Amino acid sequence: MKKQVKNNVYWVGYLDWDLQKFHGDDFTIHHGSSQNAYLVQEEKTVLIDTVWAPHHFEFIENLKSEIDLKSIDYIIVNHGENDHSGSLPALMKEIPDTPIYCTANAVKSLEGQYGKLGWNFHVVHTGDTLDIGNGKKFTFVEMAMLHWPDSMAEFLSGDNILFSMDAFGQHYAVGEMFADLADQEVLWSEAMRYYVNIVSPFAPMVTKKVKDLKALNLPIEMIAPSHGAIWRKDPMKIVDAYADWAGNYKEDMVTVVYGTMWHGTEKIAHAIADEIHRQSPSTLVKVYNVDHTEKDDIMNDVFRSKAIAVGSPTILNGVLATMAGFLYYYKSLKPKAKKAAVFGCYGWSGEGNKVLRQMLTDAKCEVVDAEVKSSWNPEAGDFDKVPELVTELLK
Repeated sequence: MKKQVKNNVYWVGYLDWDLQKFHGDDFTIHHGSSQNAYLVQEEKTVLIDTVWAPHHFEFIENLKSEIDLKSIDYIIVNHGENDHSGSLPALMKEIPDTPIYCTANAVKSLEGQYGKLGWNFHVVHTGDTLDIGNGKKFTFVEMAMLHWPDSMAEFLSGDNILFSMDAFGQHYAVGEMFADLADQEVLWSEAMRYYVNIVSPFAPMVTKKVKDLKALNLPIEMIAPSHGAIWRKDPMKIVDAYADWAGNYKEDMVTVVYGTMWHGTEKIAHAIADEIHRQSPSTLVKVYNVDHTEKDDIMNDVFRSKAIAVGSPTILNGVLATMAGFLYYYKSLKPKAKKAAVFGCYGWSGEGNKVLRQMLTDAKCEVVDAEVKSSWNPEAGDFDKVPELVTELLK
């Protein structure tokens, strides 16, 4: 069933209420998601993207119930990732000669995933246009590395809608379709989680593309992303948020992340949190056990924080595998420089703090000299080191 977005523009995507994981198991879904595809019916009929392969039958049958598939004049593929192109092979069996408008990298992506099937590709670049009649046209904007090399967006004149692909989206199933009708707390939390865990590694490109987009002076009245809610009231608010997040974004917040074997490192983590509250009562403190919390949820608060404290017991001359995995993930997101401190317990060799320090340094953190390193269980002398660590961390 299609839903009207504006005038002759309709949503024909898939609401995935039950989705729990994304990008394999890397991203945790808390509120469902959507794969947004759009149908534009002017003198020419245009389909913008499809949906994930598991939903291809429902997607195509829904389209058939609304239009004759042979009436589709053009297909726009903004991004080759399977959650947006997965239904394309089945659709192209129905309408094999339909022109597909996409970037050169999208051709490589689609043929790499589905094979060279002789599809009728039309490669576009920033500034290229597609006239669809009734005084309306699409203007294409390449969005390389937001978040794949093949990504692009397009602006529909007349309706003044920017179809922004993965940029400005959220993994959030919004039955009401529009952002202003969604739960605002969930909406903005999920918009940030999406940015942090999917888009933030490309922050320099975000900064550039936001500037480029604003320089085009497009009269954007609506932003329709490929996941989550459509922004129709003050749509540039999410663009401004991306610009802010891509800069040196920090809140008055510290996140403490730890792993523990026999609760010793946990005790130090809690002592650090208590000391932060004592020294800076206005600072928000979050404490996470890395074994009990999804890494993308931890990362969201780490991103918001001005500083972090990271702790692990020493095990096998290193740190807990879950902590090493989290810090590898942290580094992979190419975070901005951040203050950090290390702590942990050990029984025999005690290399844990050194390993943490190196991993955080590799992730461009400024690691303070003060640390807490406790032999076996922390005692009074170990806890006495906490104030100095916190003081350095909060400088």
